Amino acid sequence: MKPRSLLLVLPLLLLTALSRAADRPNVVIFLADDAGWGDYSRNGNTQVRTPNIDSIARGGATLDRFYVSPVCSPTRAEFLTGRYHPRMGVYGTSAGQERMSLEEKTVAESFKAAGYATGAFGKWHNGSQWPYHPRARGFDDYYGYTSGHWGEYFDPLLERDGKFERAKGYIVDVLTDAAISFIEKNRARPFLCYVPFTTPHSPWGVPASDWARFKEMPISQKSTLPGLETPDETRCALAMMENQDANVGRVLAKLDALGLAENTIVIYFTDNGPNTWRWNGGMKGKKGGTDEGSVRSPFFIRWPTRIPQDRTLPEISGAIDLLPTLTGLAGIPSVGTKPLDGRDLSARLLGKAAEPGPDRMIFTTINQNVSVRTQRYRLDAQGGLFDMVADPAQTKAVNEAQPDEAARLKAAVASWREEVFSSESSLRQRAKAKAKGDGKTKAAGGGNAVDPRPIPVGYREFPITWLPARDGEPRGAVRRSSNAPNSSYFVNWTTPADTLTWEVDVHEAGNYAVDLEYTCALPDAGSTIELSLNGQRLTGKVAPEWDPPLYTNQDTLPRPPAESKLKEFRKLNLGTLRLAAGRGPLTLRALEIPGKEVIHLSSVTLTLLP
Repeated sequence: MKPRSLLLVLPLLLLTALSRAADRPNVVIFLADDAGWGDYSRNGNTQVRTPNIDSIARGGATLDRFYVSPVCSPTRAEFLTGRYHPRMGVYGTSAGQERMSLEEKTVAESFKAAGYATGAFGKWHNGSQWPYHPRARGFDDYYGYTSGHWGEYFDPLLERDGKFERAKGYIVDVLTDAAISFIEKNRARPFLCYVPFTTPHSPWGVPASDWARFKEMPISQKSTLPGLETPDETRCALAMMENQDANVGRVLAKLDALGLAENTIVIYFTDNGPNTWRWNGGMKGKKGGTDEGSVRSPFFIRWPTRIPQDRTLPEISGAIDLLPTLTGLAGIPSVGTKPLDGRDLSARLLGKAAEPGPDRMIFTTINQNVSVRTQRYRLDAQGGLFDMVADPAQTKAVNEAQPDEAARLKAAVASWREEVFSSESSLRQRAKAKAKGDGKTKAAGGGNAVDPRPIPVGYREFPITWLPARDGEPRGAVRRSSNAPNSSYFVNWTTPADTLTWEVDVHEAGNYAVDLEYTCALPDAGSTIELSLNGQRLTGKVAPEWDPPLYTNQDTLPRPPAESKLKEFRKLNLGTLRLAAGRGPLTLRALEIPGKEVIHLSSVTLTLLP
């Protein structure tokens, strides 16, 4: 084609592409954090009111047997990639274990490549530093928190594209505001809006207006293990759910007001079973296990112009199915090249395919314990076989009555284990060896071994690298402010022998501004500290003192000891450090300590300078 002809054709091709993109559906994805299958009025809970979430089911389809992982990060990784989480090095929820391999491609990357605006607003939990950050995994906009546990629910400190800012209001309300703004901004083009809520994950904090209905409410539906239920925690979880439901309603109302509802796919699910013992439809288990109640999630989806209303599909499905299903519904290609574990359910949802056969298996794993679910049976992590049709509560194993089925599923687990764990085995072994070798990683947070993969530092497209305490390794007497690394900070830094270390890999050599987030009591001010990496050193003094009180405005119920109470940390600019490219331990130590303790340290931030 001649250049002049090409110039005439290009605008037409562009207009055609834009027209095709404009016809594609928008996508809104709601993901609850630590809600159980039984936390919804749609699923029979008479203690809670979730009319807006329920309306998604009434207006579309319910995947009745939908399975996720036992804890947060693995489910998110499986949803984002369509692949089982051990394949991508996700084997924990903190200390770097939550990061997806950089070889993986996400659902957001597929939609972005197809011309969609993409945004995520809430809990990410699959890597904090570039290129693990959500902005590097296909999202144009990000506002929320990248770690797994956030200790501030009121007026929270949240990240917007690498920089932290103090919000005003309750965290779920604030994040919903951001999602609505994104939808308004992109109403004239197709968009994918991901809203990973922070509730009902602890700490137990909910607005007083939501708590008022529940604080004296009798518990009429109890856990399968009522002796382990804490009534106030149940009340607070349900109050959080009603707040969350109201925010879902705000987004749905905005879609209606903008005339976008008819051509918007809306889905809702949760990332694991309930985080406490509370009513869950009589199923066995809660968050952190592999039984039915630990991994069965509600799943509601609507697309008013395409998906028939109020249908319940009985076949098993899971988070691994969402990438192929959403790209299938939108009619766009997946940009990933790795084989998917999930299936495209779009034809089934649209009423164009018959119910599939009974042979599918969905695997669940945590700490290398594996359970497998078929349409009828569950083989639990101990090898017990349960008929989930006749015995949904898993009260009696049927291995003796069904020996062939038990043997078949045990063989399937062994095969799956060999195939899937091989991709993470060297990583896990290195992590274990590191922990066993000197005991340092056990001190890093109650047995949460720091991931041996280095933290990337120094990318021009995202020059700020946040190194929170949860990703570092305390040595000597230093410890975390709580057993759970997420949302903790380093304390008890008292001697020159103590060190705080982050294993980093500097991508680009250059000058880096170094900032610490710290607190320091008046008698302790004045310590001289040193930051070093591969022979490069930067020293500075801790001044001025900064000793704020712990927050008292965060909790509806007392915070358990395993979760840190937080406070307002102040920035200390240590100066500029010249770093060469390469890997090594970034280490903080004290050279002089005039008081009893150096500082309490929340994070180190390295900013690549122009």
